[in-house]
Amino acid sequence: MPERTPFPDLATLDRQVHGCTKCALSATRTKAVPGEGSPTAAIVFIGEGPGYHEDQQGRPFVGPAGHLLDKLLDSIGLKRADVYITNMVKCRPPNNRDPFPGEIQACSGYMDEQLRLIGPKVVVTLGRHSFGKFFPGDTISKARGRPRQWNGWTIFPIYHPAAALHNPGLMPDLQADFQKLAAMLQGPAAEPVKETADQSQQLSLF
Repeated sequence: MPERTPFPDLATLDRQVHGCTKCALSATRTKAVPGEGSPTAAIVFIGEGPGYHEDQQGRPFVGPAGHLLDKLLDSIGLKRADVYITNMVKCRPPNNRDPFPGEIQACSGYMDEQLRLIGPKVVVTLGRHSFGKFFPGDTISKARGRPRQWNGWTIFPIYHPAAALHNPGLMPDLQADFQKLAAMLQGPAAEPVKETADQSQQLSLF
């Protein structure tokens, strides 16, 4: 497999995403959704994939889950412009189904480059699909709220805002995790988590 050529900046990456045809999602999208926010953000939020509203506007997290994310950011004194928000896949899966592994694979290079270009202090994974990129096999319900180290990145898994909208009982955990996130930005990041050989092999696929 040829080595990926690094992108010089996020604007170039965004243009590539808008014209991308690496997987079948490109045939059904209205607009691709590369991501948005500060190119020097201390926090990158990674969701699953665009929904209906995102597909229409070409922006991440602009539907009900996005409105909740805005409120959670506001609760710790942050705005969307202060962070960077993106998704594992950059085009909407039909009927908001889960993205297929091949679709995640097709987009993985874009995600890797976004993290390289931004260089965040904390990578917040929203839900199981984005968490699974870094720690496949672990469950979000057990892992949430505990920062981990992976390949030099601090990964902080939390519930997806959409999950709390469907199950309000998750809201206290989500709110508590945002308070932890605020504290992490002020102090040293996470305790390291040792990867197993199996994990390293699986992660190389992304």
